[in-house]
This record gives sequence, C-alpha cells and structure tokens, in this order.
Amino acid sequence: MKLTKTKLPPFDFRGVFNPSDYLYFYANSISDEVTRMQVDFLIGQLNLERPMKILDLACGHGRHANQLAKLGHQVTGIDLMPGFLKIANQDARKNGVKVIYLKGDMRHLTFQNEFDRVILMFTAFGYFSDEENYLVLQNVARALKPGGLFCFDTHNRDMILKGMIPYAVVEKGKDLLIDRHEFNSISGRLINRRIIIRNGRRKDTPFFVRFYSYTEIARLLKKAGIPIKAVYSDWQARPFTSESRRMIIIAEKNKL
Repeated sequence: MKLTKTKLPPFDFRGVFNPSDYLYFYANSISDEVTRMQVDFLIGQLNLERPMKILDLACGHGRHANQLAKLGHQVTGIDLMPGFLKIANQDARKNGVKVIYLKGDMRHLTFQNEFDRVILMFTAFGYFSDEENYLVLQNVARALKPGGLFCFDTHNRDMILKGMIPYAVVEKGKDLLIDRHEFNSISGRLINRRIIIRNGRRKDTPFFVRFYSYTEIARLLKKAGIPIKAVYSDWQARPFTSESRRMIIIAEKNKL
C-alpha cells in the first residue's frame, strides 16, 4: 500500500482556546487544588528549592506561572491567546507578583541558553504537524541552559487507544461541551469534532492532537538534545506503566 502525506484536519485555535469557554468547561480540571498539586510536583521533580529562571510555554491564564513567581522564581509566560494573557496579568497584579507575559508561538522561539527550566503543561504539546512538533522540542532545547530541565505532560497513546470512547460530554446546567473522537492510525492523531452549546448557541470547534507512544517521544527528545531523565503516570509521581493514561516527562538538556 502506498502512503501519501497525511493532510492535517481542520483546527479552530480561536474556538478551542477561547478563554471564556475554556475556563468555564475545564473548571474542574484546572482548579486551584489541581494547580497546587502540579506546582508541588514541579518543585519536587525540577528541584526548584532555589530561585530559577523559568519559561512557561502555553501558559494560558498563568495558573502555574504566577504560583511559581510567588515562590521567588523569575518566570516568563508565553501564549498565543491575548485573552489568556490579559487574565494572567490581572492575576499577577492581584497577587503582587511580577511575571513577563508575552504573546507568542512556541514554534517561533528565539531564546538561546537562557532558562534553567521550561514547562509545557496540560497537554499543550502535539497540536501541529510532526515537523512543527519536533521544532517545538528543538526550540525548548535551545532555550534551556546546559543541564536545564524540561517538564511536559501528554497522553500515553498505547493506553488511550485501549479504552477510547467515540464521544464524551461535559454538562453544566443547560450548556454542553461534546467531544466526538476518532483516531487516525496513519497520522497518529486523535481528531475531535467538538461541539459547544452555550447560552442556546452552537459552535463547532474541531481540533486534533498528535498522540505519541513513549518510544516515539523518547526518540524525538533524544534527537533534540534533551533526553528523558524520568517519566511518571500522574502528578503524585507514581511510576509510568503500560496502564498509565498520561506521560509526565522530565527531560534534561545535554551538558557541555
């Protein structure tokens, strides 16, 4: 069978990452309690006992960046959505912390050996072509100082496919977020033809996420110069196994 280059499906970035809908439907997944647990994980696994320079990619509304700044770290947050950055800045001022927030695309970073740590949280990796996803990892490697650490979380493709369901619904009052899933085995992408019904109005916000196996992501990170140092299944730092739904990866930039 002859394989041709897979055409990427539609991706409505503005719809999927609309701050109002996102914060409304994902409230439980990004609660203060969840954020505290994730920050505690970062402190322990990234050795953040002393002040460091940290880059928070796809920082969203600043829930990690602002908490890390409270602890004395020098944090830069980058996101593509101005609405999230506005909320992040407001929260930083409210909490009396200083974070540098920049509108930007993780595919176009220009930092060179600048950060002690880079974080990319809440499945924010895998939204581009394979070449661009790898470019993101290369950009992270360039941004890190030698010996610096990179933490990101993503789905474990092997486990997700075992129990994948064709749809999932989040219901809040009369409002609905409906995810309609299908997996493309050739491209390795979960395609989600999402429908949002809120205040009686329907919005279609399709998107896709590239799912990687551990072997695939380990190979890419090693090639980019930031091989895996540790991998966990959850924010309690439990060991990664074939039954883990997530991969929380700590990678370390090669030392000179």
